[in-house]
Amino acid sequence: MDRLTEQQWAQYERDGFIKLGKLLSDVELAAMQKRIDDIMLGEADTNYDRMLMQLDSETGTYEDAGRQSRGHKGRTLGYRKIQDLEFDPMFLAFMQRPIFKHICDHEYGPDTPIDCFRAMFMNKPAHKGTFLPWHQDRWTALDRDPLVTIWLALDPATIQNGCVQLIPGTHHSLINPSHNSGFLTKEQAAEHCTDDKRVYLELKAGEVALLHNWTLHGSDVNRSSQSRRAFSVCYMDGRTNGGGKFSRVFGENALDPGTLNQLATR
Repeated sequence: MDRLTEQQWAQYERDGFIKLGKLLSDVELAAMQKRIDDIMLGEADTNYDRMLMQLDSETGTYEDAGRQSRGHKGRTLGYRKIQDLEFDPMFLAFMQRPIFKHICDHEYGPDTPIDCFRAMFMNKPAHKGTFLPWHQDRWTALDRDPLVTIWLALDPATIQNGCVQLIPGTHHSLINPSHNSGFLTKEQAAEHCTDDKRVYLELKAGEVALLHNWTLHGSDVNRSSQSRRAFSVCYMDGRTNGGGKFSRVFGENALDPGTLNQLATR
């Protein structure tokens, strides 16, 4: 699959998300699962000082999750988040697939350079996981909002293990624009995120979803024995200012997986 159909684009523009189907073969999926586990266990040939890593909450409460900082935090499969995976050759190769270039061309324009705002592993370990409150993905430090997120299920994502929950059609406007990262107040969540509106984004391992960043979403804790590992990429207009320096994914001077293989531990 290299392109979305007109029907798929119409559905995406209506709902703010769409399932793209299984984009990883079983062999590719197994390799990516092993790679992220090796990173968590400290066994990967990579520069951990460049990775932003966060341990999962012991209580399930968002505020109790570990501090986000660079560097490995111990041999465990209990990480909640690992960022800066655009510097890993395997994850970068996935990020640069033609289907994602097509999506960025459609949303940002074919001549727009595309940077990575963040490429991150998200995890809800078995019988653990952290509750993620309702929010829209946007950041006031940026002079323009990123619009495109790709979400890859590395494990089956189910209601039981805390799959993403969405409110379709909420991507047309910002609900709490004053919050620096788009989180809703309790009152706003009660108004906009009622049970009758929510959709559970259940996916099989290897399946991918396209999400508009403004689509309201959140997730519950993991109440099952199956971990919920996922890889999420937020693509942004490469001309964006604010928030730091970002890596080029598509366009001139884009990162190259082959070069990263040679520089993995530097």
